[in-house]
Amino acid sequence: MARLSEILALEMGASPAKARQIRAAAALHDIGKQKIPKSILNKPGKLDAHEFEVMKTHTKLGAEMLSSIQGTLGEMARTTALYHHEWHNPAKGGYWGVAASALPDYVSITAICDVFTALVAVRPYKGAWPPEEALAYIQKQTGTQFSDELARVFITLALHDSRVTSIFSEVMKD
Repeated sequence: MARLSEILALEMGASPAKARQIRAAAALHDIGKQKIPKSILNKPGKLDAHEFEVMKTHTKLGAEMLSSIQGTLGEMARTTALYHHEWHNPAKGGYWGVAASALPDYVSITAICDVFTALVAVRPYKGAWPPEEALAYIQKQTGTQFSDELARVFITLALHDSRVTSIFSEVMKD
């Protein structure tokens, strides 16, 4: 997921140095899940309302866990951890009601890569989706969960870039 974020960042116009920082921040985006009870993380079914509220705290816990990282990378990692579940249209979804457009682009880059890789990977609560279905989901969420431009670039990469398709193959093996 982190490498995918780096590739997408480059395609969205980030410099190579900035794309590497995005990759590093993306790699830490879910660190707060370490503090979520395993009974919730590994639950095979849908989370109930209370469990979902606990799960949402992984974003705040992650930002807190990353508080000792200094400089630009620290700020990027904390912001990514805290806001990677925010939507383009916060009235339709997201954790904290912040519009993704009000956040740095690297958060949305990480978010779309996180969603796609979660969809194509096996999770305790679901089987792996075929990449085509995951891309259809991304397309359906364009304008709601993801910005039009970000979704368009991501889908184009997913369909035509061998660096990206090889990553999908690896994710689906896990």
